[in-house]
Amino acid sequence: MSEFRRGVRLGIDVGRARVGVARCDPDGLLATPVETVPRNEAAVARLVALVEEYSVFELLVGLPLNLRGEDTASTVDAREFAAALAAASGIPVRLVDERLSTVSAHAALRDSGRSQRSSRSIVDQVAAVVLLQQALDVEKSTGRPPGTPVPQEPA
Repeated sequence: MSEFRRGVRLGIDVGRARVGVARCDPDGLLATPVETVPRNEAAVARLVALVEEYSVFELLVGLPLNLRGEDTASTVDAREFAAALAAASGIPVRLVDERLSTVSAHAALRDSGRSQRSSRSIVDQVAAVVLLQQALDVEKSTGRPPGTPVPQEPA
């Protein structure tokens, strides 16, 4: 089993309206919310700025498969967004299964007493935390990077 790769990672939950962002410490102990980025033409540039701000070595983008593990319209959207991030950031991007991250995020927020309406602004960040923490746990238990790499397009 190989060693856990040290370094800050960003977890990214891609949605149609918003992109939730979480990060971890260099030892991968804890994923914490960073911000919710509006999904517009400036979203990729904002994420690249966060990569530089936090000295990130890898991006983990949630891949929303359906419960049978099949692609959906959202899966295609996430793949395209991840490819744009890989091209713009110049660092490795990996797609990680996030089938239940948004559901888990809503449940955690509900359990903490927040209504669906009051959670809207942070649910994407919480989903990003869930997917990043799951990816870190997978790497620690298997010794292998989580998910699948997004091919780097030559600039």
